[in-house]
Amino acid sequence: MQSEAHSSKGRADVVVQTVTQLYIFEFKINKSAEEAFQQILDNEYAEKYRALGKSIVAIGVNFNTKRRKMDVWKQDFL
Repeated sequence: MQSEAHSSKGRADVVVQTVTQLYIFEFKINKSAEEAFQQILDNEYAEKYRALGKSIVAIGVNFNTKRRKMDVWKQDFL
């Protein structure tokens, strides 16, 4: 696991690697999971990991401070 993983266009909040997969997480507070997910795509956070040959999953997560919990997420394979 790596937090604030640098790329040429920014930093992914968290990157987790397993033997076969790589997960890229972007977190937002009181925004939207779609916005977090779109940031992963727009900033091309996955590009530096393509050569690893692993399946890459992008996960955008929103935390709601009024409800005091994670309220929605969006994920997809890249």
